[in-house]
Amino acid sequence: MDTDAIGDLVDKLKAMQNDNVEDQDEYDDVDDDDEEEEHEPITLGFVDKPKNKWSLQRQYFPSKAGGVPAWLDPLNIPSGGSFVCDICGEPLQFLLQVYAPTEQETAFHRMLYVFMCPSMKCLLRDQHEQWKHHPEKPSRSVKVFRCQLQRVNPFYSQECPQYNESHKPAGCGAVLCDWCGTWKGDKLCSSCRQTRYCSEKHQVMSWRAGHKIACPQIQISSSVSGSNKSGANLLESHKGGSKNLWPEFEITIEDESEYNRDMSEENKLSNSLISRNRTDDTMNSIFDSFQGDADKKSWASFQECIDKAPEQVLRYYRNTNAKPIWPLSSGRPSNADIPRCSYCSGPMCCEFQILPQLLYYFGVDNEVDSLDWASIVVYACEASCNASLPYKHEFAWVQIHSPSTGL
Repeated sequence: MDTDAIGDLVDKLKAMQNDNVEDQDEYDDVDDDDEEEEHEPITLGFVDKPKNKWSLQRQYFPSKAGGVPAWLDPLNIPSGGSFVCDICGEPLQFLLQVYAPTEQETAFHRMLYVFMCPSMKCLLRDQHEQWKHHPEKPSRSVKVFRCQLQRVNPFYSQECPQYNESHKPAGCGAVLCDWCGTWKGDKLCSSCRQTRYCSEKHQVMSWRAGHKIACPQIQISSSVSGSNKSGANLLESHKGGSKNLWPEFEITIEDESEYNRDMSEENKLSNSLISRNRTDDTMNSIFDSFQGDADKKSWASFQECIDKAPEQVLRYYRNTNAKPIWPLSSGRPSNADIPRCSYCSGPMCCEFQILPQLLYYFGVDNEVDSLDWASIVVYACEASCNASLPYKHEFAWVQIHSPSTGL
């Protein structure tokens, strides 16, 4: 996508945001009243390379980013239009998942999943839908799913899992796409009748990447053995498309209060994987681009919070009085912008916030048309209602920088 096209989209977004000035003022008033609550210590999330690959399998209830999701309910995976970008129609890519059980019996196991389209063009168009007040059929490029299970369920033991490679879940999951390893493989290759795909797009990509050559060999092998590829094998057979996934990390958590508020500037990034020069250059370019004092004040406050733990990628808010830290004063939601739960009609609460630092660990290029966000805040049903759907849609609010100033 060229720079002019991005610029046109951003201009339209600014116009839509200006239409919400009154709502924005309402939000700002609420923030001012609760300014002290914003600094309540919360739980922070960091990404680390897993020590063992098996530790990110679903039976260990992992919080993770990148790679493929560890589906809590491995059979009833979202399908139909749920798993595609509503703007370009292509399958969404797995961003991260957070294990967040509650004290409710129906949410003894509870996982939230975030998926998004890797296209910045789609994310910009996504903003149009975000600023509409609860459209009947929103078109989003960022989607959130919540899945929860009782302690007694068909998939996992009632006992705490043993953290060793021998621990296995009960039963197999759905047959997954041979290309992405993420979504259900409902489409079967018409030639070999063995390889499965979630979409025509991934089937074409797989064909071009080598299935064209492998397909006849699979047919011969299948006719000799007289057996089909089992679902258990397909669960791991997404090597072909793995290079298109974001790199896989485990999300580890720490309490924000453990970080010394008075730590010296010299030590703040002493152990950081993100270089000080790169951070300063990026931060300065963003700060210089702001037009008003409100954005500069928001950015300064945001940076002050981030500097306590600069490698954090996630901030968890549920069951606290703390609120998201917004990098910009513009583009924040008012209370009216957050919808009610589409299943129980109850209020939604802020669950967690995804910071743009995650893009650095994913190795996303800092180019004008590269994927970028200032903040992604996930809202979920406050009651964590137990609707009939295995995977329930929740809500994400995305705040973006100007494309020319992205992280």
